[in-house]
Amino acid sequence: MALPPIFLDELRTRTPMASLVGRRVRLSKSGRNWKGLCPFHNEKSPSFYVYEDSFHCFGCGAHGDAFAFVMRAEGGGFMEAVERLAGEAGLDVPKPTPEAAARDRRARDLHGVLQVAEAAYTRRLHSPEGAEALAYLRGRGLTDETISKFGLGWAASGRGVLAAELRPEGIEQDQLIEAGLMQLRDEGRVGDLFFGRVMFPIRDRRGRSVSFGGRILGDGQPKYVNGPETALFSKRRNLYGLDLAREGVFRGANLIVAEGYMDVIALHQAGFNGAVAPLGTALTEEQLQALWQVSPEPVLCFDGDAAGARAAARAAELALPLLAPERTLRFVTLPAGEDPDTVIRAKGPRGFQTMLDAAQPLSEALFSLIAGSKLPETPEARAALRNRLAAAAQTIPDKSLAAEFRRSLLERFFALSKRPGLRAPPRHPRPVPDPDGIMAERARILLAICIHHPELLRDVEEPLALLDLPAGPPQQVRDALLAWIQEGPHLDSGELIAHLATSGAASATQWVLRASGLPMEARPGAQPKEALDAFWQIFGFLRGETELAEDARAAHTAFVATNDLAAQTRLIRLTEALDALRRGEAELDENG
Repeated sequence: MALPPIFLDELRTRTPMASLVGRRVRLSKSGRNWKGLCPFHNEKSPSFYVYEDSFHCFGCGAHGDAFAFVMRAEGGGFMEAVERLAGEAGLDVPKPTPEAAARDRRARDLHGVLQVAEAAYTRRLHSPEGAEALAYLRGRGLTDETISKFGLGWAASGRGVLAAELRPEGIEQDQLIEAGLMQLRDEGRVGDLFFGRVMFPIRDRRGRSVSFGGRILGDGQPKYVNGPETALFSKRRNLYGLDLAREGVFRGANLIVAEGYMDVIALHQAGFNGAVAPLGTALTEEQLQALWQVSPEPVLCFDGDAAGARAAARAAELALPLLAPERTLRFVTLPAGEDPDTVIRAKGPRGFQTMLDAAQPLSEALFSLIAGSKLPETPEARAALRNRLAAAAQTIPDKSLAAEFRRSLLERFFALSKRPGLRAPPRHPRPVPDPDGIMAERARILLAICIHHPELLRDVEEPLALLDLPAGPPQQVRDALLAWIQEGPHLDSGELIAHLATSGAASATQWVLRASGLPMEARPGAQPKEALDAFWQIFGFLRGETELAEDARAAHTAFVATNDLAAQTRLIRLTEALDALRRGEAELDENG
């Protein structure tokens, strides 16, 4: 009997890849991922990478999930790997009984039922009956592409319509009940769960529909209805948009936890492709674990009202006993009465990005959530607050991390106690540096590296040409450098500077080489390796995470196809640049 996909997905979720591989391989953090020496072939430089739910070696090509790693490392079969991982995860491997086989068939059938139902809801949205719902979605600013991407639909206003519509597809009423689309009512009658609602497919991490949510048009109650618990769907475990967010985070997006369907959809449409939301409940432990499998530092973004503040406090309390040095949270507090959807419509993506940049680390948010807006005035009340702060830190299981949290919380307490009025600091967003100025300064340093170290130009010609540099001096100098390479001169810095001075880019070159502000790696005395490392780090910041991830994937495809040393070197450099960008390591001083 084939094992149920639901069981295998649950087992993968409960088996952190880094912990599993780390028993055999010394791993070091590499951005959001881990890397180390490959256990399957001899190598001196690490080319073995461990991701959220898989591993890959760029040296020997070994690749797979947790089951594949155990099979390859221990030489056993698939079932042996499953039994070993299931024992560690506290799960029982389903037995090959007729009942288990029947459950497996029903689960597979339910995915098919939900897929057909989703198609039916989508057709109805684009029919005359769904015109009002389609107008509503477009009125909320959604494009047809976004509506299609999220599979939005419309449930007919009449009862029993779905069963009649799907009967020609061979789908029976009992299947619709088991899939959570119909329910038993009084006196044994059966009716549609969703009718007269905009429909939102809820998908699992693999992109398969497992349930639906429905929103009524107008002011009726309840505004939103989610499907019931079924063999495929658990509100505690699923997150809306997780299938799309996994891909977005892989491409460099922040993992953002919003509060509702429309917030998630608006964020994705605005370019924030790592957005997810709980399903009508407060954030659960299972959902937190699922978030940390995608990103070590999800950003919780709650509505700017009393309910949002309570949700933030519950999430912080839930997270503390689960924290570890490699996983934490950040918090964005929106203005009163706002949610991500309204912020984006009013201020655009840049306005929301400003708030995202000002996200508070958990330690800062925790102090505000516990202390409130004003410290107590009496010694007894202040002592009680100190005890609450210390007790909160004490719930963190990692002793070193607990000590750091306790120190941070009490430092804030004592600093605030010395101020007149004993008021807690206002939670204003941190000032955001000028992005255009930062880009220009990074371009200046990168071009200075190329001018002072022209021996690097042959290796970095193509990536240099790819960059979308600021207009003016950066583009002038870059174009002059690329033209100089084509002329095939000796790679000498003095000759290059003399050439630039007579090529119409003299003033632009002076701007690049001005003495103030250049780090050592961009100056003539730097070692070639230091200069090359600095080039790739700055290249990553200028190129951007999404484009850099695309470059790395293209380089991997080229390396697999050619097995060429130059292709391998390019792949390694791009991967390192992407890792450095995601870590924020070697970040240049924003003020130059």
